[in-house]
Amino acid sequence: MNRTIAIIAGGFFHNREFLKQEIAKIDDPFIICADGAARYAAYFDIVPDMIVGDMDSIEEEMLNDLVQRGSEVHMYRTDKDETDTQLALQHAIDMEPREILIFGALGGRIDHSLANISLLVMAADEGVPAKIVDESCELFAVKNSCEIKGEKGGTVSLLPLSSEVTGITIRGFEYPLADGVMRVGTPYGISNRLSGPEGHISIASGCLLIVRYFKEVQ
Repeated sequence: MNRTIAIIAGGFFHNREFLKQEIAKIDDPFIICADGAARYAAYFDIVPDMIVGDMDSIEEEMLNDLVQRGSEVHMYRTDKDETDTQLALQHAIDMEPREILIFGALGGRIDHSLANISLLVMAADEGVPAKIVDESCELFAVKNSCEIKGEKGGTVSLLPLSSEVTGITIRGFEYPLADGVMRVGTPYGISNRLSGPEGHISIASGCLLIVRYFKEVQ
């Protein structure tokens, strides 16, 4: 599938218009809603292509209406081990898309936010580009290398998603690094800044979380 898949999770949106604007930027998106997140799509009269989950947080009337309008439903048992967002992401990965953008994955319960961030590892393991996007930043996982594009002074933080990340080399930042190591519990990669419009990050082993802010932060 040479398309972008937009996953809408059930997190908190400070501004729902943000979701509408971001979806509108995507050329021919395939939209997957994680269970009750379908209400965000319905709010803007967007019919998701797929709804995934145990359907414990979506009204039956809304679900039936979306099915009649073309939504495909994948229903799971309520005593499943996976979160609804994890199931949505697995469906997205199986479709071999160009990229996956996840909205509504942050805010609300901190355990849900952390669980959703950890899901980026699953996409990285499969070699599928995936990002969590909210109003202030984007997050993605790196297992080899990436380019960061933005404005000079833009804030970028690096955190290990595995117990240890080795061979970290970063260029194009105010605080460069060569063959560094990051371990869980020593978050020295917070609040670096681009020294120009582009930075490069590469690692030798492990999995690194990149958080890039869209606007200047303190």
